[in-house]
Amino acid sequence: MVRPSLTPQERRRGEQLGLLLRDARGDRSIVDVATAAGMSAETLRKIETGRIPTPAFFTIAALADVLGVSLDHLALRLSPATPV
Repeated sequence: MVRPSLTPQERRRGEQLGLLLRDARGDRSIVDVATAAGMSAETLRKIETGRIPTPAFFTIAALADVLGVSLDHLALRLSPATPV
């Protein structure tokens, strides 16, 4: 099965997610956070740099838990602005 190409908006959202997670990680090492979340440091690095723009929900949930960030916060920051 071939995965459809991502839209530019989906790519930007992945980059924004990566920035949010990287900011939440702060000065903690990528290895420590990745290990605590049950993934490799390389996977976390790819998420933070937007190379994995659509990580699985449970991956994000694990990272949010380790980083002390609510999923609601992430969702609100990544949702497109609602037109007024």
